[in-house]
This record gives sequence, structure tokens and C-alpha cells, in this order.
Amino acid sequence: MRYYLIAGEASGDLHGSNLIKALHEQDAHAEMRCWGGDRMQAAGATLVKHYRDLAFMGFVEVIAHLRTIMRNIDFCKKDILAFRPDVLVLIDYPGFNMRIAEWAKKQGIRIVYYISPQVWAWKENRVKKIKRDVDKMLVILPFEVDFYKKWDYQVTYVGHPLVEVVSNEKNNVPVVPVSDKPIIAILPGSRAQEIKVKLPIMLTMVKHFPDYCFVVAQASAQPDSLYKEIIGDAPVKLVKDQTYNLLKQARAGLITSGTATLETALFGLPQVVCYKGNAVSFWLATKLVSVKYISLVNLIMDKPVVTELIQNDLTEANLKLALTRLLQDEAYKKALKQDYDTLWQKLGSKKASALAAAEVISVAK
Repeated sequence: MRYYLIAGEASGDLHGSNLIKALHEQDAHAEMRCWGGDRMQAAGATLVKHYRDLAFMGFVEVIAHLRTIMRNIDFCKKDILAFRPDVLVLIDYPGFNMRIAEWAKKQGIRIVYYISPQVWAWKENRVKKIKRDVDKMLVILPFEVDFYKKWDYQVTYVGHPLVEVVSNEKNNVPVVPVSDKPIIAILPGSRAQEIKVKLPIMLTMVKHFPDYCFVVAQASAQPDSLYKEIIGDAPVKLVKDQTYNLLKQARAGLITSGTATLETALFGLPQVVCYKGNAVSFWLATKLVSVKYISLVNLIMDKPVVTELIQNDLTEANLKLALTRLLQDEAYKKALKQDYDTLWQKLGSKKASALAAAEVISVAK
């Protein structure tokens, strides 16, 4: 059968790649085209457009790139029609994918949405469009089942794909030492615009903790020059395609909000969650978003497990205070470990990629 998959950022590329592998295992004759990244391409799909050309974050940034976005949408529609897939698989990335879903439904194309848009956080009314346009919604967060039930929409919980990914890494992949000194990991995100804003603030910690080696995890889609321009002569290491290896041996992490916060928690690493964006975009978000927390860890646990430094709170002084606590407060670290263990239990042990692939195939048939 023929599958067309669309992901628009690094996390979608990761989960999409594992879905592609599972589809190949369950359908020996699978043909796939995708919008995504290097991982999805390596897994066996023909890459049409890389997510590095798609990842616009924030209201102001989206408006500034609206012409490019609309061109991408038009090109995507033409490519889908030319490929004639048996099923269209949309992976998160709602601003783009919801538009494609509405159009594809009118074309009679079957649609599976894997990794729900965060409609529980803002614009709940989008559920009406999901019910209208999406044939099967596959969710990865436990509370999403009850959320959609409130809207009389039956969804399928397949488990969180990171559980399987991180379990394999922890159990089967040996650690490759990065430094002789104790390590503090810095994950500044995957988009150039967020790296430019947050990494300079994160790097102010280097001078305050001279006994530690600060290591920056480079996003695979970003060039070395982006990081080196920001890091300059600071005594900081830069590693590429070694994020999990870094998380396994670090003592603490400065982590950009998003999927990375959950990955860090699953590795058991104490973390400070960092977010800072365009001031106008952030102000608009505060008027629209209805959730108490920004990190997936706190959202799933429904309590402030990890410290979140958001927008104006992300300062050198606040970051130093939070990082000191992570490194020196043994009672806090013990409580954090217990919460991380509970997080594992909440997410369960489902084989998310295989279950999602089976659902996709059933819709395609």
C-alpha cells in the first residue's frame, strides 16, 4: 500500500521514522513519501520536504513567513494527488496538518492523525474539525482519551513512542564518555530562532559552575556555524547526534520546552525547563493557552515536578538558582526521582510505533 506522512519538526521526524520502520515490518510492499527529516528518510520513505524549511514557531513568525507556508501547502496538495496514497498520516504539526486534513477529506483521502494537536491546551473548538476530517486519531498522552471523550470522539491510545525509544537506549546502547568532568547538558531546541534566543542565556551558567563541563546538544538539521557563533570562546563542548548519550551521563540539564523535557525525564536527569520567544507571540499565547504548565512532564503529572523558567523569568539569576538546587539539594533530587518513576508508570509500556502502524494499515485497507 501507499502511505504519505507529514511531520514538521525534529520530534515528529523521530516518531515518524519509527512509525515508518513499523509499517515496513507489517507491510512488505509499503511505498512511502514524507515531509519530515533525515530519520524518516533513513527509515525508508522518500523525503519530499525537510522540516528545517517548515519549522516556524510563534504567531509573529508564522505571519512573517505566511507566503512560504502557503506555497508549501499548495505544493503538498499537488504532491499528494500525484502520489495517490491509500492513507495520509499526519504527525502533530497542527498549523499545517489541519489545513491539509480539511482539503484531503474533500478529496476522499483516508486520514490518520498520529500524535494529537494540543487542542486541550488552546482552541478546543478545533476538535470539531478533527471529528469532521480525521478518520482515526491516535493519541500518545493518557489524559487525551478522556479529553476527546468529553467531545464524544473516540480516539485510540497507543502509548507514548518515547517510552520504547528511551528504554532501548538505556538497556542496549553503551555510554560513550564525553568529558572527565561532571556534565551539565544544554538542549537549546531544534529551530534556529529558538536557539538564538535561549542558548546565550543558558551559556551564562558556564562562569558560575567552573567545576562542570557544559555540553550543548546540536540539532542535526542545524549547521555548526549557528552554535559556534553563539558559543564563541566559551569553554563549552558541542556534540551532534549524541543527545541521548549526553542525557545518560549528565548530572543536570537546561532543557528547551517541548518533547526534550519528556525525554530528559525518562532518562532520569534533573532538569530546568527553559522557554523564551518573541514578546508579541508570547503575549498572544498567554491570552489563548489554557494549561497550567509548559512542559510535558508537568502536564502529564498534573503538578510542578520540574522548574519552568518562562519568558521574563528566564534570567541568569533565576537559572543559577534553579541549577544550584538541581546539583546540591538532595531532598529535591530524591523527590524528583520518585516523580519520574511515577511518570513512567503513567505512560505505560505499550509498543507505540507497532500499534500505530497496525491502526494506520487498518484504515488504509
